[in-house]
Amino acid sequence: MEDCIKMKTVRALVLTGYGLNCDYETDYALKLAGAESHRVHINELIMGEKWGSAAGLDDYQIVVFGGGFAWADDHGAGVIFAAKLRFNIGEQIERFIRQGKLVMGICNGFQCLVNLGLLPAFKNNYQERRVALLTNDHRNYINVWVKLRLNPQSPCVFTENMDSIEVPVRHGEGKFTAEAEDIKQLFADNQVVAQYAKESGEPADGEWPLNPNGAMHDIAGICDPTGRIFGLMPHPEAFNHFTNHPNWTLKKEALIRAGKKMDNPEGDGIKLFRNAVEYIKKTF
Repeated sequence: MEDCIKMKTVRALVLTGYGLNCDYETDYALKLAGAESHRVHINELIMGEKWGSAAGLDDYQIVVFGGGFAWADDHGAGVIFAAKLRFNIGEQIERFIRQGKLVMGICNGFQCLVNLGLLPAFKNNYQERRVALLTNDHRNYINVWVKLRLNPQSPCVFTENMDSIEVPVRHGEGKFTAEAEDIKQLFADNQVVAQYAKESGEPADGEWPLNPNGAMHDIAGICDPTGRIFGLMPHPEAFNHFTNHPNWTLKKEALIRAGKKMDNPEGDGIKLFRNAVEYIKKTF
């Protein structure tokens, strides 16, 4: 019985420390989605054996590189973050991926994943940097809600059975940029998971602030060829309850006037985390 319970428990690790500042929201979202989530300082992973810490990637099935400003984004967003992890626990990360587990990078975490080479990972090469997330076209930090269209043909585990979502963006360096041939391959292989969109669901066509950073082809998130590594600039963990949405009072009043009740108070962002948890339950 004890072994059965352990197998059904999905353990998630949320990185924290050195300027990462969305760890509490991310941890909360994972718990709402049904995971046993733990906030773990980067140093616990790096120095675990020397400190006698029990923290290690092998003990988890999901790891989330969250948002914030790791190392103050010195030398570029996510650069030192990626270098620190690659040098110290690069082999642990690669083993984690080979085991078929899930990795998610949100905002600063997405920037870290592309610097590590974990995305886009063409031909399952997880060490080559092929894309970049550059300074927003308007040169300013932006905090605004956006609509994303999600690719139903993508292998991405996190967005299964989802076609769109509204979430906030909070960044100064989120412009997705890559060589034309790599953009073409991303679309051909359905690795473009999320694009900034108009209210109609059509691509934003670069229109600001629908596309808040000038991302090429409105790209907001991509996955690796397996669909198990996912990075996106917007923050799904920040839409964990319907009252997070700026129009929640309007939507609530509309339901009241229609004689309806709120079926589920959860924000749509939880769906991405729940997809991850359910995948692990089925796969492991």
